[in-house]
Amino acid sequence: MTLKLVIGNKNYSSWSMRPWLALRANDIPFEEVLVSLYSGEADKQRILDFSRSGKVPILVDGNVTVWDSLAIIEHIAERFPEKRLWPEHPAHRARARSVSAEMHSGFAALRNECGMNLHRPVRAIELSADARANIARVEEIWRECRERHGQSGPFLFGAFGAADAMFAPVVHRFRTYAIAVTEETQRYIDAMIALPAFAEWTRAALAETIIIEKFETV
Repeated sequence: MTLKLVIGNKNYSSWSMRPWLALRANDIPFEEVLVSLYSGEADKQRILDFSRSGKVPILVDGNVTVWDSLAIIEHIAERFPEKRLWPEHPAHRARARSVSAEMHSGFAALRNECGMNLHRPVRAIELSADARANIARVEEIWRECRERHGQSGPFLFGAFGAADAMFAPVVHRFRTYAIAVTEETQRYIDAMIALPAFAEWTRAALAETIIIEKFETV
């Protein structure tokens, strides 16, 4: 049975991007259901029909429904163990899960001040001390992962995996808000941008014409 992934607008929905990328980059077939966010009661009800959480993304796997990006990625990893979304080595897997959970629950200042909006003209803004600290922590995570696993491939744990999917929207944020990064960070960003699935999402996001005013604030 084909998986069904319910997502929001690709231009704005960073949470939707994460499981979508985990599926597409690992060649796992799924049906995409895109529901425009903040576009009226009909679309709101469409989301509620899939999950009473009222939020995207939502994965429907037969009679199992999973919501929340990280929970969906965990479900995908269990359903398709041969795809190795998490590293095989227990210590590496623990680190990958830790940095993914940190991304999932943290970095509030960066999220709030640098919302995902691929249509936004590339330009820097003045960031708070908290946002700058978030950026420094992201770079620290990426640097440490690459130092430990860079010999195995260009991504955080060598091959593209769950942790990369969780951090993927940050790549767009760094680009859109012209955030200065180290050469090492830029190499990782370049590897992500070159990933075919990442490029596919980006093209689709840029092709969208719907404007959501609440996300057009900066």
